[in-house]
Amino acid sequence: MCGNMTFEENLAKLEGIVSEMEGGRLSLDDMMKNFEEGKKLVAFCTQELESIRQRIEKVVSGNQEPPQVEPLDIV
Repeated sequence: MCGNMTFEENLAKLEGIVSEMEGGRLSLDDMMKNFEEGKKLVAFCTQELESIRQRIEKVVSGNQEPPQVEPLDIV
């Protein structure tokens, strides 16, 4: 779980857990297990998204054109 799977795989697993829990057919014990696993998946996905957001910001800020410099009037 989590680290060995891609973001997309973890997200799909989380969606499956939510679907099972919404179905109302799980025992209380199974609901708790799914909740715990879902919480770990949410933390992992959130961390991955934050890492990607930081990488995007770094790329975007690195691609800015250099500031315009006005020539000095030396008299």
